[in-house]
Amino acid sequence: MGLFDTIRSVFGTSAEADATRDADPEDLFGMSTAYLTMEAELDFRPLGTAALCFSSVDSTDFADTVDEVEAILHAGEEETGTGFRRHRDDHGYHWVVLDDDDPEDLVTSVHFAADTFVEQGYGSRLLAAVFGFERDGQRAYWIYSFRRGAYYPFAPAGDHERDQRLEFKLETVLDGELDVEDDEGYWYPLWPDAPGGHPWN
Repeated sequence: MGLFDTIRSVFGTSAEADATRDADPEDLFGMSTAYLTMEAELDFRPLGTAALCFSSVDSTDFADTVDEVEAILHAGEEETGTGFRRHRDDHGYHWVVLDDDDPEDLVTSVHFAADTFVEQGYGSRLLAAVFGFERDGQRAYWIYSFRRGAYYPFAPAGDHERDQRLEFKLETVLDGELDVEDDEGYWYPLWPDAPGGHPWN
């Protein structure tokens, strides 16, 4: 998921101290309409995958919270067919990865998972929610930073290069529909563990 110092900077104490607004899992529902705009105006189709990234803490209570999140997602899997899996990246961050062809189911599942962490007092462990899109082989992601309480676009173009023109285009089209981070210094890339992968793998 990129260089450790970058991750620590975007998701760690500096971002929390510089936060412009409180994070709110309800913000995630903005993606329920944003995916329609992404497809209608930019021809980017949802990947059918989204993910929630969090940092762990060594406590029984936190482990119970993670178990509760998994129980909720298991119930959702039976009801909506939204599959999920757990992943730990090369830097020790944890991911809940969700798969569903219905973007609204993905948004709802990510929200339920995030809201459970918050309700159990572990909202500070939430790092990011990531929603993926694709157009003619080009990938683009909307990342919600829980430490900043805002979305920002990430458009990888190669192993460690970014398509900044596309990122600014995404901002122009979606700003107002999503609460977009207005300080581009916080538009941090989330590079995958392996070239060609997604931020969550």
